[in-house]
Amino acid sequence: MKNGTTAAYHVQAVLSFALSGTALAAGIACLPVGGWTRAFLGIGLLYTVTSAFTLAKVIRDRQESNEMVSRVDQARLEKLLAEHDPFKVEGV
Repeated sequence: MKNGTTAAYHVQAVLSFALSGTALAAGIACLPVGGWTRAFLGIGLLYTVTSAFTLAKVIRDRQESNEMVSRVDQARLEKLLAEHDPFKVEGV
């Protein structure tokens, strides 16, 4: 993987997400409350999960954008340094 994470770390993250979501959904299903309350909690769970995915995507996109700008700035600096001649006398 290009970001340096291992396959085991990826599997652990996926399994952790699946286990926590399943446990929370089972907990909501087993609550001694009415259907409307259970549905409200289920919708809350889905909203939290989709919001977490959206936040992760926004953070990733911003980091990728910053990396691209940084690479462009670095290339410009390298070009300026390569073209600069400290011994060149202006106007001669």
